[in-house]
Amino acid sequence: MAKVIVIGAGFSGLSTAATLANNGHEVIVLEKHDMAGGRARKFSEAGFTFDMGPSWYWMPDVFEQFFASFGKQVSDFYTLKRLDPSYTIYFGPGDKVDLPADEEALIALFESIEKGSGPKLKKFLEEAAFKYEIGIKNLVFKPSKSLLEFADWNIVKSAMKMHILQSFHGYIRKYFTNPKLLRILEFPILFLGATAQKTPALYSLMNYGDMKLGTWYPENGMYSVVEGFEKLAVSLGVQFHYKQEVKSFQIEKGKITGVVTNTGSFEADYVVASADYHHVEQHILPKAYRTYDEKYWDSRTMSPSSLIYYLGVNKKLNGIQHHTLIFNNDFEKHAEQIYENPQWPENPSVYLSCTSQSDHSVAPEGMENLFILIPVAPGLDDTDEIRQQYFDFSIARIEETLGIQFKDHIVYNRIYSNRDFLADYHAYKGNAYGLANTLRQTAILKPSMFNKKLSNLLYTGQLTIPGPGVPPAIISGQVAAREIIKKHQQSL
Repeated sequence: MAKVIVIGAGFSGLSTAATLANNGHEVIVLEKHDMAGGRARKFSEAGFTFDMGPSWYWMPDVFEQFFASFGKQVSDFYTLKRLDPSYTIYFGPGDKVDLPADEEALIALFESIEKGSGPKLKKFLEEAAFKYEIGIKNLVFKPSKSLLEFADWNIVKSAMKMHILQSFHGYIRKYFTNPKLLRILEFPILFLGATAQKTPALYSLMNYGDMKLGTWYPENGMYSVVEGFEKLAVSLGVQFHYKQEVKSFQIEKGKITGVVTNTGSFEADYVVASADYHHVEQHILPKAYRTYDEKYWDSRTMSPSSLIYYLGVNKKLNGIQHHTLIFNNDFEKHAEQIYENPQWPENPSVYLSCTSQSDHSVAPEGMENLFILIPVAPGLDDTDEIRQQYFDFSIARIEETLGIQFKDHIVYNRIYSNRDFLADYHAYKGNAYGLANTLRQTAILKPSMFNKKLSNLLYTGQLTIPGPGVPPAIISGQVAAREIIKKHQQSL
């Protein structure tokens, strides 16, 4: 049995801890905050409860697979509800599309927007299903130590069908021409960290996860998923120590022997850093033990940060859905101002989540909780004046587009953006989602899960493999844990 310290209780850290404990190891999780979750924390104020970060429950099979590896089911920990419509997209005032959960209804919707697109969507989703099957079953669970891991006949023979060298932009335009359909298909990749022109067509697997596997909501909010992971880990013997910020490492003979926090130190045979990779490496590790330098990190392409408004409204809002996307007239310009020419966007698209439409526990009776998000470039100057400017913009855009009035009924308002991600999570450049999934940052081209100078230090989470998002974070934790299990067995 090895003593393993996991730094950070986000999804990747929770996944790592539970997997290691299930294999008989002694696991301690050190978490800076007073609760688990990382970016997926929650808070309650004035009778409203808000999930702070992830709000989309996609790829349910990843969660099912995780719990199944412990002989459990998702339903042992929380209850899921499939949303229908999955979400609503507005292209302008009164111009909206509700995305139905039923596949045949979705095909009919596409056909009604562009003649002939119904059968094309079916074929598109069949190809996306193939990519999803290969990607999730064969690719993302690789630790990406070397290219030899991918010298698998199933992967090699499937390479052409994966469309890795095609752009997502060009690929979907072989099927569809209507601008509305193109925007519907492109929106999930907006958070992957690049424009559609620079994102591999492989990521149409995201459309399969969206349209085929569905959009779900965990009863009582996304934090109930965190609680499920934490409950499982505790049942396996994992110890959680909160309000413990890691300050330094004790290092002897090429190994970390102890982890020092703001209150004490903890012995370790292995360490898994689920906290921000860049922060751990560049600010906690002594320079002699770093795999990368600051120049390397600065050359990485990041996924977006987010400007978020958590609002409490003292009246019910009619005609609003759980998830609503409001696209501006120039969707590509917003993406360009995130990735190509980073700046505060001129006329951004807006995402609105109203969980109180699905869950009466998150707001006082007769009221709503709203989560408004604008994707923005990381590393921007985040001032109070800018926050207020986009607050006014967002409220006006939502009121005009949805035909509702609520600004004068806002009774709670908390703003969260780049500087908060940096302060709360040491997030590199204040990013919200991690490293971009570009072709040049895929698999072995991502920052390595393994520290090259300390044999017992591994990294997990959104700045290493497989990438940003809750399901990838869960997988990342499983991969890191399995590598430690192998290392320990080889050392016996």
